[in-house]
Amino acid sequence: MALELVGKLIKVLPEVSGQSQKGPWSKQEFVIETLDASYPKKVCLTAWGDKVADLKQYASGDTLKATFSAESREYNDRWYTELRAFRIELAEGDAGSAPARPAATQQPQSRPAPQSQPAAMSFNAAFDEESNDLPF
Repeated sequence: MALELVGKLIKVLPEVSGQSQKGPWSKQEFVIETLDASYPKKVCLTAWGDKVADLKQYASGDTLKATFSAESREYNDRWYTELRAFRIELAEGDAGSAPARPAATQQPQSRPAPQSQPAAMSFNAAFDEESNDLPF
């Protein structure tokens, strides 16, 4: 499941790294504030591996579009949710001055024209004695 979030980068938390059985790993959390004029929300996302390097090219105040997946895990009867960003890019139309529109307010794509259906036949017309073509 891929979700998208468009907002202003407001904070980048320190990078965390370590060593596991599979090798070295690194992650970095960052906070994006949505562009909702009435009630902006702050969302903390996590960048793993090579996405940490991608995150370093952006500065606070940049309008970003983050594509992420959400996953929850249980540990000791408590649930922990992580929003793992797998694509981080500048929002379309972001030239540093004009904020991009949030994904929820974009115009829906045009849908194809509905298929024409055959004309409806009355229920009794289907069972008239003249049209009964049963072989027995």
